[in-house]
Amino acid sequence: MLPTSLPPLSKGGHATHCKRCLSGLPSSQVDIDPAKLALSFYCLGSLDVSGELEKKTKDWEREQWREWIWNQQIRGHYGTAFRASSYMATKHSVSIGLQENSDHDNPQIIMTYTALLSLSILRDNFSRLDRKGLLKFLRSCQNTDGSFSSEPSGGDSDLRTTFCAFAISTMLDDWSGMDVASALQFICSCRTYEGGYGQSPSGEALGGTTYCALAALRLATKQLDPLSLQDRQKTIRWLVQNQASNGGFSGRTNKVTDACYCFWCGASLHVLDAGDLVDKAAMSSFIASCQFKYGGIAKIPGEHPDPYHTYLSLAAVALLPHSSSEGTSWALCPLDPLLNATYQTSSWARTHIPAPKDRDDDNLRDAGI
Repeated sequence: MLPTSLPPLSKGGHATHCKRCLSGLPSSQVDIDPAKLALSFYCLGSLDVSGELEKKTKDWEREQWREWIWNQQIRGHYGTAFRASSYMATKHSVSIGLQENSDHDNPQIIMTYTALLSLSILRDNFSRLDRKGLLKFLRSCQNTDGSFSSEPSGGDSDLRTTFCAFAISTMLDDWSGMDVASALQFICSCRTYEGGYGQSPSGEALGGTTYCALAALRLATKQLDPLSLQDRQKTIRWLVQNQASNGGFSGRTNKVTDACYCFWCGASLHVLDAGDLVDKAAMSSFIASCQFKYGGIAKIPGEHPDPYHTYLSLAAVALLPHSSSEGTSWALCPLDPLLNATYQTSSWARTHIPAPKDRDDDNLRDAGI
């Protein structure tokens, strides 16, 4: 039985938890320390979507975070992008300016996606972004089957990294860094009989990779042309069936619920223009039960909270319209389901990340020269 009234959403407590994790991780989360840039996005994203960024942080803190993120932008033979953190950098690495990467300190495509969004949350002007180097990096990561590796030298190669390449190209407003047709073919090859998408061809359908596939298709084609009406309905049916009786979503068929899949499955339905099929009251009740009393949201009730599940839980709620019956604490900043950021941050990214247009070139083009 679901509770008849919804407990308050502890936005302030969740924001405090995430700000604390920006400074240092509790012992239960030290294993994710090597992925600091992604961790920073989940923390900053939580502050952003909850509307707590300006309230909980000071100007000098935001400037400090901006500088740290820019220090992760490195260049090399394969182009320019962002590394996970400086934990593999040498002791005497230069800390200011664009650095050269080593064989053991490569930039990564997922970290680059989270870096661009984090800097957008912090309202950076992107004057230091090496756009040409970033396009070269994307080309270096694409494989012959159309997928993208996490780094030019190899690593994971699946729908997660492929989505990040699509999101980066969207933010750059420049698709010259990839073979789009080949990438779309790879995405379609990951579709399963259930209607979801596996991490790679012949893989089991997963909520997270289904989101990556659908969002990438929409980003590249503006509409879901690769999906027939029958395929679309099958995908919607599979996603809706993943919402359990406790209100949470499971990421795979017949698996237990997990707070993060409230976003992955819920956002997938939004991309398919079927977000109204989410039982928001039940989902919010499940997320409320995953709240930790001192701040943060866990994957399931009773577990330790972490920034990943905190952000994705808040993002799942932000996708759906707020109802007055939920109370003001559940009012969050509306979210762009395609880039996975608030609409304000998404708009900032789309406006400031593309290369500035040369006015003289524009004038010549307008004149037909």
